[in-house]
Amino acid sequence: MRFMVIVKATQASEAGEMPSEELLAAMGRYNEELVKAGVMLAGEGLQPSAKGARVRFSGNARTVIDGPFAETRELIAGFWMFQVASLEEAIEWVKRCPNPFDGESEIEIRQVFEAEDFGEEFTPELREREEKLQILESLKQELKSVEHFSVESIGDIAYRMEHKKKLRRVHAVMLAVGIPLELIEIATLLLWIFRGIWWPFALGL
Repeated sequence: MRFMVIVKATQASEAGEMPSEELLAAMGRYNEELVKAGVMLAGEGLQPSAKGARVRFSGNARTVIDGPFAETRELIAGFWMFQVASLEEAIEWVKRCPNPFDGESEIEIRQVFEAEDFGEEFTPELREREEKLQILESLKQELKSVEHFSVESIGDIAYRMEHKKKLRRVHAVMLAVGIPLELIEIATLLLWIFRGIWWPFALGL
């Protein structure tokens, strides 16, 4: 299950006040725990709403509303995307989070729709397209930390993505972003030999 973990804004965050060094360090340690546990898929802090905008829809009309927005408690200051087994597990992880602000803070947890939740309306073609987009986004996130392509770096990416159960069609997506085929094949072979991962067969390599 995936959950969006939403940090509600405060007057301080809307005023652009930056977190202290201590809070940044504590959040860094918390994020490390999330990553090591395979829980964190993404996470970012957001600028104040004064630097944003809204687009209001009314039929075919579109109206742009510039920030800032008045209803502070309904605004978002940041978010994580968790992948866990249940809402209860997500709650336990959130309870371990450092307080995002001085004083009172609130974090909301919302389950993300999965493909199977949409029933027959979500056709196999739409499922395939959505799956490719998710894999590409995961791969992009992994590639952010890679300074140059090598057998080791590509192997590590593939291993982490296997751990997240996002390997289907990873081969094609890796090729699409410009990773040389030879590196992919060598990395997958080494993973199969040394880490006991069978994903080369699942990908048809």
